[in-house]
Amino acid sequence: MNIHEYQAQNLLKEFNVPVPFGRVVFSGDDYQAILEALHFDKVCIKAQVHAGGRGAGHFKNDLGYGGVKIASSKKEALDVINSMIGNTLVTEQTGNGGKIVHKVYLAEPVQISQEYYAAILVDRDLRRPVLMLSTEGGIDIEAIADRSPEKLHKIIIEPSMGLTISQTKELADQIGLPMEQARELSDLLLQLYALFVAKDCSLIEINPLVLDKNGHFLAIDSKINFDDNALPRHPDIVKLRDVEEENPNEVEALQYNLNYIALGGNIACLVNGAGLAMATMDLIQYHGGQPANFLDIGGGANEEQITRAFRIILKNSNIRGIVVNIFGGIVKCNAVAQGIVNAAQTTSFSLPMVVRFEGTNVEEGKEVLKSSGLKITFANDLDDAANKIVNLCK
Repeated sequence: MNIHEYQAQNLLKEFNVPVPFGRVVFSGDDYQAILEALHFDKVCIKAQVHAGGRGAGHFKNDLGYGGVKIASSKKEALDVINSMIGNTLVTEQTGNGGKIVHKVYLAEPVQISQEYYAAILVDRDLRRPVLMLSTEGGIDIEAIADRSPEKLHKIIIEPSMGLTISQTKELADQIGLPMEQARELSDLLLQLYALFVAKDCSLIEINPLVLDKNGHFLAIDSKINFDDNALPRHPDIVKLRDVEEENPNEVEALQYNLNYIALGGNIACLVNGAGLAMATMDLIQYHGGQPANFLDIGGGANEEQITRAFRIILKNSNIRGIVVNIFGGIVKCNAVAQGIVNAAQTTSFSLPMVVRFEGTNVEEGKEVLKSSGLKITFANDLDDAANKIVNLCK
């Protein structure tokens, strides 16, 4: 789960990580009154969308600037707010469709003497949290790693011990900080890790982490992601979810306990089991196709969930065919078949569909589909299913 920058900054403040003063402005607020209440005249206005590269992006009505703009006066800031809110911001991560800006973050500008990059994330290969720090801030981590790998310092954190003071001091020494600043950075990194653990984060990124003109550290911009599996024990974090920023099909799928992720291809997948779903997508690509989604209906999906799942994948106007790959255990093949028939009867379904059934009630499931009148191609195995749907969609 992702949250907005202003929400991430508020969480950092809760954990005593220093951040500049900021105020979020929503569509429909009294922009003038909010600006007049600020104790500074120069204002940094940041579009709040779930996408990186906002500053390098552009608005569809060609404002002449991207999603981050420093206004020299409150009058200019008012014009910027009015032009950003309700407009569509396009970045590398949004794609050509862009995202509509519904809110902006007003932050106090900072005079920067040095920029850094800091992050804590879960390294899936190491199965450990990793703390990263670089003297190259303000650019993405991939660029740092490619251009100046020697400036990217990493600390592997042993979960049973947590991040230690000796580790943070080691990082401070590696980037050559004097004693006072090293102590300040150490405290900041320890608080970051406390937040990381307390809220079950999968990523905390501060870019840039800066030294201001007085030689103190400030988190200028932050990004925080959370482990979805841990959200049930963090109702406070769940409240921060902004469904307007998420794919509506993914939001609907969550309501029915379906694991759905939209992708960029044109072959829809309906599968039970995450591993089987991944294998299905891999084989589709192996045979020259592109999956339109990841969809795991789970091991115990009922007929209604399957009907909903089928309707959700049909909402994607880009799909040219569907592959159904079910290995029946608790979920029965005939229940899956009936769910497909139910959904097809309420939609104008005419796309090619390849079905591979194995396991519980496999023959009953095939019979339900054969008697439905739907045009279905049956497959003998997973590879056969992937090959057939790719050929049918050409």
